[in-house]
Amino acid sequence: MEGSTIIFYLLAALTLVSGILAVSTTQIFRAAIFLLFSLIGIAGLYFWMQFQFIAAVQIVVYVGGITVLIIFSIFLTQQAGEKMPKQKIGRQIFSALAAFCGFALVMVQVYQYTFSSAINEVVSPTVENIGTRMLSVGEEGFALPFEVVSMLLLAALVGCIVIAMRTPNITVAVNEEKEEIFNEEVIDAII
Repeated sequence: MEGSTIIFYLLAALTLVSGILAVSTTQIFRAAIFLLFSLIGIAGLYFWMQFQFIAAVQIVVYVGGITVLIIFSIFLTQQAGEKMPKQKIGRQIFSALAAFCGFALVMVQVYQYTFSSAINEVVSPTVENIGTRMLSVGEEGFALPFEVVSMLLLAALVGCIVIAMRTPNITVAVNEEKEEIFNEEVIDAII
């Protein structure tokens, strides 16, 4: 087995194991850290395939942007050490079914797509050429994926703001109500 193959299997194992741990742990902070390692594994696979620009974008956008926003919102709510509630079996079944349907849809699209060899001339990877292709709306442009990534970052930011908003703590309200009733009973007993 070649060293390149060993590196691929190590990166794939890191990505898969971290992804499984991210969705199966009950500690919210640990889930965010496992997601971080899974995204780093994907960036490592991009580096392994010698797509340095895509790997750098993966690290900057996902690892540096979205994961840091998630961890920041966890610490804003001060729930880093709390466990997430156990999900009902109906939600678990629905989640597994949704994941299976998403995987099946991707596989159907991959098998139906006719991959053709690239007959276009090779473009040198300069900043000017990357910027021209990134913002072009023509046939070889990437303006739509660029906008989708910016909408993804906006959605992550809004989601982190929603997570960071303080929700009224029901147990504190119940305890305050019990304390108020107890104080009224004590006052009535004294009078």
